[in-house]
Amino acid sequence: MSVAPKSRLGRGLGGLIAAAKPASSTPAPAPVVTPSGAPGYLEIGVHLIEPSPYQARREIPSAQLGELAESIRSEGLLQPIVVRKVGDKFQLIAGERRWRAFQFLKIKSIPARLVEASNASSAALGLIENLQREGLNAIEEAHGYASLIRDFDLTQETAAARVGKGRASVANALRLLSLDSALQGYVAKNLLTVGHAKVLLGIEDVAQRTVVGRRVIEEGLSVRVTEKLAAGLKAAIGAGPEARVVNKPGLSSKDTATVAGIERKLTSHLGARVALLHTPKKGRIVIEYRGNDDLQRLLEKLGVQA
Repeated sequence: MSVAPKSRLGRGLGGLIAAAKPASSTPAPAPVVTPSGAPGYLEIGVHLIEPSPYQARREIPSAQLGELAESIRSEGLLQPIVVRKVGDKFQLIAGERRWRAFQFLKIKSIPARLVEASNASSAALGLIENLQREGLNAIEEAHGYASLIRDFDLTQETAAARVGKGRASVANALRLLSLDSALQGYVAKNLLTVGHAKVLLGIEDVAQRTVVGRRVIEEGLSVRVTEKLAAGLKAAIGAGPEARVVNKPGLSSKDTATVAGIERKLTSHLGARVALLHTPKKGRIVIEYRGNDDLQRLLEKLGVQA
């Protein structure tokens, strides 16, 4: 399979590509690794390649992989993968989807560009490749930035410079990781937009944040309407616990605060708004749900068979 000598990874790679120079080491003998005819480019056995530990993409939908495999089958590989030598193997820097498509097609070797790159450069190159070509979702992008900062002891500013982004963009992306796992999942699946997520981050109470997030999805609320909901919650919280706990005559301020705390814990545990209508002699627990699916979820959470 022939490959154009010139790589088209994208202009954003900038100095990182310059720093990742073609490896000078001699490739292994054929047929495991055979030169493709251009300096720095090889045909590498698919079985000799391993994924990058710094890969930001969390999952590759099977439908997308199948489409890519069919494109490669009919048109060939238009862009080689990028790898570096690690021990007796080659580690992916960019092109995991293409590599997996070759595995799916049972093709034994794949065109690759072999470069020398440090761990940090390899991670940054892989993240840039995904951002430019393969469309990471917002949560995967945030995890990619977090990995650069955590694994290589970089500041937000340095990490942003590595991938050609503004520091504010990286900082805003990282804030998404403050969401609980359920809301992160909704953002990753595009059930919530980044705009919705930013509004939800303004809700300090985690349980209330989750309830609002579910309502946004179920009712198809816009970002503007979500902002109004969040503002209403803030106003209620600012009014104090007595304003939020109603229809509870005979309670001291201490008991009222205790009831409010129980409501918050139940709301957090069930992922649904809960009202505790309490008096010293009797009371009711009211659980709010939206639709049959939400009711079924709550029943399973409570261990009740429908």
